[in-house]
Amino acid sequence: MNTTEDVSCAEIYVSGRVQGVYFRGFTQKTATSLGLVGYAQNLPDGRVKVVAQGKRSDISELLDHLHIGPELSNVESIEVSWVALSDTFTDFLIKR
Repeated sequence: MNTTEDVSCAEIYVSGRVQGVYFRGFTQKTATSLGLVGYAQNLPDGRVKVVAQGKRSDISELLDHLHIGPELSNVESIEVSWVALSDTFTDFLIKR
């Protein structure tokens, strides 16, 4: 069984107090340390959108970290969709 090596892409929406609390920077630092590529972006409705691509096990670990978030955040909910892989990502960015 080779599921941990399978490359996946997750589209993640994080709700709660997640803007103005270093959430995107926290996400970028965590994702980069896990070897993931993609981006984190604030949305007009107050959520943060995260697209993370890499090993499914590493994305799962990222999700564990996102549930906690940085010190000043208050994560209320996370929605995850598994989406098609993208070949446009070379690193993990903060989108403005």
